[in-house]
Amino acid sequence: MAKGYWVAHVDVHDMETYKNYIVANGAAFAKYGAKFLVRGGERVEPEGQARSRTVVVEFPSYADAQACYESEAYQKAKALRDPVSTGDLVIIEGYDG
Repeated sequence: MAKGYWVAHVDVHDMETYKNYIVANGAAFAKYGAKFLVRGGERVEPEGQARSRTVVVEFPSYADAQACYESEAYQKAKALRDPVSTGDLVIIEGYDG
């Protein structure tokens, strides 16, 4: 079974308030077996443009990745994030070839 991933590109406008989202999303991520592969960090942009922060989260399956996003716990955390950030999120099935 292929793993599932969240790939997010985010501009954070208020990091102090955004930290509340980081704390709040932990319960949902734990429940669905999430593992952070990338959480900010140093980078270069050799092609195109990106937002200031990139995050990649791995889940045991694509279904888990979707269920986590749709969960009540994550949606409550997301409500803390939305007013202080702008982002793009893709939920994608990993390659199992």
